[in-house]
Amino acid sequence: MGGASNFNSFWPAYVRAHSHPGTRGLHLMGTLAGWVLLVAAILLQRWWWIAGALFLPYALAWVSHFFIEHNRPASFEHPLWSWWADQRMVALMLAGKMNQEVRRCTSLENSSALPRGI
Repeated sequence: MGGASNFNSFWPAYVRAHSHPGTRGLHLMGTLAGWVLLVAAILLQRWWWIAGALFLPYALAWVSHFFIEHNRPASFEHPLWSWWADQRMVALMLAGKMNQEVRRCTSLENSSALPRGI
């Protein structure tokens, strides 16, 4: 992911780094909980909850990367692209299309690894 020059080249590597359903599940829970905490913080004027809205998604994501996927979170190298990719991944999961996207991005990696002319 470090060699990505734009979001479109970053996205397939991000998807492959989230190939395990457990990783994606913890990202989904963390992201949705973060948005709920943020909205609740604003509505209830509990401003310190905003810290929880930021901490919880990252904590769950990092746990999933270190203990399920066994890789390094993309947020270290590309924090903004990583945040945007997470939102996109959650939207695709809620739409039931993320598994298809994982297959597509995995096949992109496999086809790019083939020698030319095959």
